[in-house]
Amino acid sequence: MESRYSKTPGRTLSAPSQRSVKLARALLAGWVVAGPIYIVVALIQALTRPGFELTRHDISLLSNGELGWIQITNFVLTGLLVIAGAVGMHWAIQSGRGRIWAPLLVAIYGFGLIGAGVFVADPMNGFPPGTSADANTMSISGMLHFISGGVGFLALIAACFVFARRFAGLAQPGWAQYSIATGIIFLLAFMGIASGSGHALTVIGFWIGVIFAWTWLALLGIRHRTGLSEV
Repeated sequence: MESRYSKTPGRTLSAPSQRSVKLARALLAGWVVAGPIYIVVALIQALTRPGFELTRHDISLLSNGELGWIQITNFVLTGLLVIAGAVGMHWAIQSGRGRIWAPLLVAIYGFGLIGAGVFVADPMNGFPPGTSADANTMSISGMLHFISGGVGFLALIAACFVFARRFAGLAQPGWAQYSIATGIIFLLAFMGIASGSGHALTVIGFWIGVIFAWTWLALLGIRHRTGLSEV
C-alpha cells in the first residue's frame, strides 16, 4: 500500500492519524471534483453564450462580458480544489520518487488557474459580441493571464512525467504509461493553442487536451483516496 497512513500488521492507527487520513481523503476529493466542475461549467457556457463558438474561441474568453464572472469563478474555484488535492496528495504518499515535486507541480497548476481567473484574458476573435474580429491587443491583465495559464499548464505537464517516473519505480507500468500519454497529449494541445493560429483544429485539440488532463487528475485522486480508505 502506497499510503503513509495505511495500517500495518499488529499496529493500530492512533486517533490523530485517523483524523489525518480523513482530512487527506477529503482534500484529495478536490482532484476528483475539480475536473467535472471545470468542464461542465465551461461547456455549458460555450454552448449557451451568444457569439461563442467552440471551434473558434478559447475557454479563457468566457471570462469576458456580463457573464464573465461565471468563468472567473470557475477558474478560481477549481484552482483552490486542485491546491487542496495537492496538499492531500503530499500527505497521502510515502517518501520516494516525486513525493515533493509531484504534488507541488500540481499545486502550481492550481495557482495558475487562480491567476487565470484573477487576470482576465483580452477580448478577441469577435468575442464577446461587439469585439472586432481582428482584435489582437494585449493588456497587462491579458499578459498576466497568459503567463499564469502558461506556467500552470507547464507545471501540470511536468507533473505528469514526475508521476510517471514514480509509478515506474513502483512497478506500475500502466499508470506510468497513462501519465506519460497524458503529459504528451496536453503538451501538444498547449503548443497548438499557444501558437495563436486560431485554427479550429488547435482550439478543439486544446479542449481535448484539457479533458484528458482533468480526467487523469481525477483518477489519481480516486486512486489515492482508495489507498487511504483502510482506517
